[in-house]
Amino acid sequence: MDLQESKFGLTRLKKSFGYAWEGMKLVWSSEQNFRIHTAAAVIACALGIILSVSAFEWIILVLLICGMLALETMNTAIEKAVDLVTPEYHPLAKASKDLASAAVLLFAIGSFIIGCIIFIPKILN
Repeated sequence: MDLQESKFGLTRLKKSFGYAWEGMKLVWSSEQNFRIHTAAAVIACALGIILSVSAFEWIILVLLICGMLALETMNTAIEKAVDLVTPEYHPLAKASKDLASAAVLLFAIGSFIIGCIIFIPKILN
């Protein structure tokens, strides 16, 4: 079996990363909220450095940042898939988009609260 035809070939792996990179470029270029979340992530990382957060706190921050950006990307994928299926207004299409956005909002609120728990005591000291 040729390496390129294999389910586990290096060429296939490179293509997978290429597709993922295309998705990253698409979400960055088309989604304002992704760029806002990225800016918030940069601020959180800068605060982490300035305030010397612990290794465990870094783990939490990285999980929250990656989770937020991944969830925003999934929200975009859901919106685009819904638009592909039904370009006209439909109550179920609206519900799908609203629910995906609600998931992003819930994660953002939770991330903000955890960020406050990590950073506020350090700022006050």
